[in-house]
Formats: sequence, structure tokens, C-alpha cells
Amino acid sequence: MRELRPWLQLILRRRGRLVAGGALLLATLISGIALLALSGWFLTETALVGLLFAAGVHAYINLYVPGSGIRFFAVSRTVSRYLERLYNHNTVLSLLTDIRVALFNRLAQAGKRQRGDKTGAQWLSRLTADVDALDTLYLRLIAPTALAALVTLMIVGLAWLLFSGTIALILLGILATAFGIATWGLYVRTRALSGQLNQRQEQLRGQVIEHLEGFAELTAAGRAGKHSGRLMRHAFALSQSQAEVDARVGWHLSVTVLLVNLSAVIALWAGFGLFQQDLVSGPVLVLLPIALLGLGEVYGMLPEAFGKFGATLAAARRLNEDVQPADEQPGFLKKPAGQGGKESALTASDLAVGHPGQSPVITHFSVAVEPGDRLGVVGVSGSGKSSLADTFAGLIAPVAGSLESLPCTYLTQTTVVFDDTVKANLLLGNPEATDGELWHVLELVELAERFSREVAGLDTWLGNGGSRLSGGEARRLVLARVLMSNAPLVILDEPFTGVDADTRGRIAPRIDQWLDGRAVISLGHGPEALLPSGHILHLN
Repeated sequence: MRELRPWLQLILRRRGRLVAGGALLLATLISGIALLALSGWFLTETALVGLLFAAGVHAYINLYVPGSGIRFFAVSRTVSRYLERLYNHNTVLSLLTDIRVALFNRLAQAGKRQRGDKTGAQWLSRLTADVDALDTLYLRLIAPTALAALVTLMIVGLAWLLFSGTIALILLGILATAFGIATWGLYVRTRALSGQLNQRQEQLRGQVIEHLEGFAELTAAGRAGKHSGRLMRHAFALSQSQAEVDARVGWHLSVTVLLVNLSAVIALWAGFGLFQQDLVSGPVLVLLPIALLGLGEVYGMLPEAFGKFGATLAAARRLNEDVQPADEQPGFLKKPAGQGGKESALTASDLAVGHPGQSPVITHFSVAVEPGDRLGVVGVSGSGKSSLADTFAGLIAPVAGSLESLPCTYLTQTTVVFDDTVKANLLLGNPEATDGELWHVLELVELAERFSREVAGLDTWLGNGGSRLSGGEARRLVLARVLMSNAPLVILDEPFTGVDADTRGRIAPRIDQWLDGRAVISLGHGPEALLPSGHILHLN
């Protein structure tokens, strides 16, 4: 269960909403059971009074109090059900937002090597199926289980008051058995199969995506039909496994309902004995068994949730493994900003840079960059510039040696513009920035005039991947986003890709002045592609 701990801690941050939602769910369950029990009592009382009248015996019945109670529970059940669905689904959507934001934050801190180990289909599964498995923990697992236990104890307490302690204990034993079969028993029987099923679904989803992406090549090679047949066989095997899980869920559900009905029969039988001894009235005799039958709805929610609990644990385990922060990897130490007055912004000692299973592209690299320094790194394609920049930024761990760094902001070689507004793209660099600061940084990269001509200004939509921008404009926009950060160390990999020489000559001095006092490491194919640098290293 340790896999769920970080996600449960995240969910429990909204403890107030969870308690309120649980109270609404409890009100719905109690109203439904009370409606059944009171209706049974009222019908029995009415029938007995009718028989007495038929026998010529004087009798009376109060129609107003029980009738009002039935109307009250009927209305309260409907109202509480509506409010519970509305409120709890809003809570689930809020929890989904919390989980996704936490996941993206942890994923952003994870090493590039970890992110690169997964295909697009696998990450799609992580961000959809695995997250969906977590966001239903409260509504489908935690709340129904807790409320089923609470309502069971309430009905056992009712049996103790109306009948006897012995009968209440017998009912408690039967209901506890039903509860265990619907929850822990089913989880034990489906844990492994459900977890494997979740993994196989991810694999099949990835294979289908790869099949669609390579359909033209498969058709040209005459292998499309055979590849489709293989996918169909995998899908059929997956369906069989799913059917086996569903069968186990169905059997546990049927046994659970059977035990609940058995408890109602035993309560009726025991109550009839008490009725013969004039210890309880006929209407009270009927009230408890009908209330027990109402537990069928409560217990019926449990097997489906616990049948998928194994898959939920597997999803949590995968997410925990895939988002380990890069600065928890060996060889990398992230120092807090402002620690010491004269310390280096970045210190590399006997550093080796490369990828697992391959020879390092850079070895025995040592450098110290002080606050305010300008270091340029120049090298041809394949010399290891980007790998070195990724290592400096903490995205990949050093193969050997040690690296200490202050918090940094990093412009990668890849230009990434999100399908959003100018403002939203820039605020990623500094969420607290004002509109005036955004316009100022746009002036630095000579984009202010470009967007001031737009009617929407900073709210101009940039299109899919920045489709409304030229290559040079997109590069300057992501450069502006990096400049918005206040990090003491700035790493710029090919900062002026796609930017013409004249524009680069005008904006480079402004950027250098903007970054005054901060350490800057810029990398490029030649000195002209860098910011003004006091020291330049050449990679062979």
C-alpha cells in the first residue's frame, strides 16, 4: 500500500471537501434505507389494523406521522443524491487537477533520461489511464468502503436495540463476512491478474499506436494483415483476462448479496420468535429485515472497486518510479540559492558526460562558474554540447565525477511553444510576472511591436506548436520565457537558432545587460552564436 501514500497525502489536502462529500453520501444511504424500513413498517402496521377491523376489533393507526416520514425520506433521498453527485463529482475533478499538476511538477523535475525511456504511447497511458485510476480512489473506493462499514454498524446497533445483543452479534458476524468477501477477499484474488491486465492494456495501446504510425510501411512490405492479426490475438487474450477478472467480481458480488439476504432471513426468523413472545410488534419485526435488505445497495458498490484495486496499485507504482527527481540521482547536488556570499554558481569536478551503455562523449571535465561570469562553450555537432548542457541543468546524471549547481533556468536546443496565448507561454518562466514585465522582456527580444499590432495583445493565441510564428520569432519567444526566470544560473543552448544576424546583433547586448549579476553559460557552434562571453571553451 506504500505506493498510494504520496497520492493519498495529496488527496487528503482537501479533507474538508472529502468529509462534506462523505456526509452527503451517508445522507443518501441512510435516507434510502430509512425509506425502505419505514415503508415496510407502515405497510405492515396498516395490514394488521385492517385485519383487526375485519375481525371486529377496535383499532386505530396514525397515518400522518409515518406518512410524513416516508415523504421526508423520499424527498431527502432524491435531494441528497443530487447534491452528492454534483458535489462529489466536482471534488473528483478538483482531485484530478491536483494529481495532474503534481504529476507534471514531478515529471518536470525528473531526469531527461527517465522521460526518454518511455514511448509516447506509454506516457499517454501514464497521463490518462494511470491518473484516472488514482482520481477515483475517493469516490469509488475510500468513501463507499468507509460508509459501508459505518452503515453496517448502525444497523447492527439498531438490531441490538430492537431485538437483542445475541441477534446483533450474529448479524455482525454475517455482515462482516460479506464485507470481507466484497473487499479484501476479492482484492487478494484479483490483485495480480488486475495489475498484469493494466500493464498489458498499456502494451496493447502502444502496439496499436505504432501500427497506425507505421501502417504505410507495413502495407508496402505486405505485413499489414499479419501485424493486424497479431494485434487481434493480443486483444482477444486481453479480453479473456478481463472476463476472468469480471467473473471473479461477479462471484464475490453474488456471495456478498447472498449473505446480506441471509442476514435479513435470520433477522426475520429471530424476530418472529420474539414476536411470538410478545417482545416486539409485527411492524417492528419487519423493519429490521427490510433495513438489512437495503444494505445490498451499499455492498454492491464494493466488489467492482476492489476488483480494480490491483490495477490502481500498479498504476501508482509506475507513476512513482517514472518521476524520480533528477537531483536525487547520484553525482548531482542542487544547492539552495543565496547560500554563502562568494560561492560558485556551478562547479564540475572530473566530470564525465554520456548515456548508459555508451562511451562518454566528454571526460575529465572540470570548470567553476562564478556569479556574474559569462562562459561560452563551442563545438561541432556531435561534440557533446547538448549532453553537457543537460548535465549542467540536472536533466541527466553525470557518468562520473561530481557536479554542484545553484538553481538554474535552461533554454534547450528544441524550441517548444505551447498551444496557448503569448502571456501563458511567458508566465511559465515566472508565474508572478506583471503585464508590464512581460512587455519589457518582449522588447528585449524585439517581439513587443509584433504583438502590439495584434488586437488581443498578450492574449494573442499562438496556435498549435506556435504555428502563427516564424522559426526566428518562436525562438525569441522561448528565449524571452527563459529570461523571465530569476534563477541565479542561466544555461542557453543555441539561443539564436533561426534568428538572423542583424537581429541577433541588436538583442544580444540587451540580454547580456538584463542578465547582469547572474552566471550565464551559452553553447553554440561558434562564438557568433553565443551571448558575449568572457571565457570560451572549445569541445573537440
